Amino acid sequence: MRAAAGEMAPPGPQPDPADPDLDEALCAARRGDEAGFVVLYRDLQPRLLRYATVLVGGEAEDVTAETWLQVTRDLRGFVGDLDGFRGWVSTICRNRAMDATRTRTRRPASPADIAVLAAVPEPRQPYDAGMEALSTRWAMEHILALPQAEAEAVLLRAVVGLDAPAAARVLGKRPGTVRVAAHRGLRRLARRLENDRWSAGDEHA
Repeated sequence: MRAAAGEMAPPGPQPDPADPDLDEALCAARRGDEAGFVVLYRDLQPRLLRYATVLVGGEAEDVTAETWLQVTRDLRGFVGDLDGFRGWVSTICRNRAMDATRTRTRRPASPADIAVLAAVPEPRQPYDAGMEALSTRWAMEHILALPQAEAEAVLLRAVVGLDAPAAARVLGKRPGTVRVAAHRGLRRLARRLENDRWSAGDEHA
């Protein structure tokens, strides 16, 4: 018997909670160490940029730049671990994106934007082939086509690497609601992937 959608948590990258380099970088950055901040930026920025693209399309780079400016100002006052840091930065990014949509007309990402994002390397190896697919141009095009609630949930969970409670705090929703949205989004992506494979096979028959 199939499990209820709300009970199925989508897969996501599994960052090592004991990663000494990132943990040490966070501690150093909070003390004002520039090298520590650079390590954190390189770890999170590629994923944050993909998330911002769903929110504001072509303005994603501006939004993430504003996000990191706020992070540099407020980092000394941040209290929490590495997962908490990722959630905190994602929340700032979402708030900056919402500010942008209130003042500027949202522009959908162009194919060139998607191609650039797909070429951005992931900061660490994806934990399985399914997550590796999320860094491709195909995946970005289809994630951008999802309903926004599903697209945000998929990116926060499967790309940024947040668990359901952390993603829920970013979105201001219940964890169960985020799990359902991510599950639905991943199911849509899976169906589209199967359809594309079938079409490709049919064309070459």
